[in-house]
Amino acid sequence: MREKKIKIFLIAGLLILLGAFCALSAAAEEKKPVYDVITVSAAITPPIAEYILQRIEEASKAGADGLIIRLDTPGGLDLAMRDIAKGILNASLPVIVYVSPAGARAASAGVIITVAAHIAAMAPGTNIGAAHPVAIGIGGGGMDKTMMAKVENDAVAYVIGIAKKRGRNEEWVEKAVRQSLSIPAEEALRFKVIDFVADDLSHLLKQADGRKIVLPAGEKILKTKGALLHEKKMGTRLNILAALSDPNIAYILFLLGLAGLYFEFAHPGAILPGIVGGISLILAFFAMQTLPVNYAGVLLILFAVALFIAEIKVVSHGILTIGGIVSLVMGSLLLFDSPDPALRVSLKVMIPALIVISLFFAGVMSLVLKAQMRKRRSGREGMIGAEGEAVTDVHEIGKVFVHGEYWNAWSDRAVEKGKKVRVVEAAALKLKIEEF
Repeated sequence: MREKKIKIFLIAGLLILLGAFCALSAAAEEKKPVYDVITVSAAITPPIAEYILQRIEEASKAGADGLIIRLDTPGGLDLAMRDIAKGILNASLPVIVYVSPAGARAASAGVIITVAAHIAAMAPGTNIGAAHPVAIGIGGGGMDKTMMAKVENDAVAYVIGIAKKRGRNEEWVEKAVRQSLSIPAEEALRFKVIDFVADDLSHLLKQADGRKIVLPAGEKILKTKGALLHEKKMGTRLNILAALSDPNIAYILFLLGLAGLYFEFAHPGAILPGIVGGISLILAFFAMQTLPVNYAGVLLILFAVALFIAEIKVVSHGILTIGGIVSLVMGSLLLFDSPDPALRVSLKVMIPALIVISLFFAGVMSLVLKAQMRKRRSGREGMIGAEGEAVTDVHEIGKVFVHGEYWNAWSDRAVEKGKKVRVVEAAALKLKIEEF
């Protein structure tokens, strides 16, 4: 009996120890720092800015120890970039920008976002730079030299101010703006543009551990070693808005909108093409506010549609149609005025779209022209050329049977009863006929 009690006590002791061990392990797990991780692999647009600012705010409210932004961007809208930089500079928690994976870049607006981070890091095989401002928005491509100089100087002052606050290389960031310099990760580290070159997130967290940063509330020592990482995805709404800001999508929506409205005007009452066209145009104009759109390109495309419509009203033997297609092609090439391929329409998208839309306009025009040229089946015009039979002798007066009805008729030459006749003129309720 005594041995049995001893065994029970031993088992109970082991269970207590096991429970204590589990509790200690859980407590240790809970004490691990927590970092939210988001991925930005697109041009910097208002939806992307909203996504980043939203995640900074939510990470702060959730009590996370920081936010890591995996960045790969060709640049984007200046205003969106400034919103992001302002959000990072005033964030109540550490924001780490990590340019990755290999082959990624932080170009143009991406430079300022990276420089603004509390910790800036890059993966091997990435690059940063080419931050010269690009005119954004409808008509942006028409800036004169004076205005572009103002924009450039403003961008230089802005990025230097941020670099100075973060203790980064002010001279290099100025050259990145003025001369569009771009350097790989290793040179960025050597020039003190970034803090670390890290192979992956684990390597980055090890290097950042113990680093002193400055938040609005004061200095803070980072604790990143062994941190728990929580991936945060972009919501459906922002995903849709981000997709609309792609120049290829914007271009297709623009053409689709014009085609829909054109079809509605050519065939009044169709309704659906008009609705689809209107919605597509509104979405296209929303997207174009985030892209370097050239007025000349927009006007050429609109002029092309005007020529297609004119072809319906004016017989030009195809000259207006050819002019419309040429105008459409030229407008498409000029529509997005940017040296960066990521902010222009891809030729792989443009060429098929132009072929399809040109065939569409040509097809609609041919249907309209055929309808206009088709012989009328009713009314006075519909009687011309109709065939029938003389039911009486016809000269100055007589009767004929045409279209299943009896008509009064006359003829320049006498027509005998029973002869086949053709209508050559219709006046009131009397037909002029001829024998054939």
